[in-house]
Amino acid sequence: MVHVVRTFTVTTPPQKALEYLSDFANATAWDPGTVSCTRTDSGPVQVGAVWHNTSKILGVETELDYRLEHRDDERIELVGENKTATAHDIITVRPDGSGSEITYDATVELHGMAKLGAPVMQLEFEKLGNQTVTGIQRELGKPVEV
Repeated sequence: MVHVVRTFTVTTPPQKALEYLSDFANATAWDPGTVSCTRTDSGPVQVGAVWHNTSKILGVETELDYRLEHRDDERIELVGENKTATAHDIITVRPDGSGSEITYDATVELHGMAKLGAPVMQLEFEKLGNQTVTGIQRELGKPVEV
C-alpha cells in the first residue's frame, strides 16, 4: 500500500475550491502524474460521476476509471480502479481566513505482483505529493507569506 497526506492552504474560498476539485477532469492542471482525465458520463458533477484517467508514473502509463464516491460541504472522495490498483483520494477543504485549508490524502492499494513495487512507489508518491501541493496552490492561489 502507498499512502501520502499533505495539508496546505490556498486563497480560494472553500466552496469554490470544492467545486474545482470535485471535477476530476481538472487534475490535468494540478496533478503532475495525470496525462489526461476525461469525464465519461454527463450531467452535473455529483456523487456517481465518472472519469477515465491516464497517469504516467516512473515512466509507465496506467489507466484508471475514477468515480466520485462522496461529496459534502467539506470532503470529496474519489475512487479509481484498474486490475493492478485501487486508488482512494480524499480531499478535505475547510475555511482558513478568507481562503481554505486543504488536506489531500491519497492511498493506492496495489494488487497482485504490483504489490512488490510498493516501496519504490511510496518514494515516488512522496515526491508527487509535494508536486500536487504546488499544482493545487498554483490553480487555487498560494497564500502570501507574511
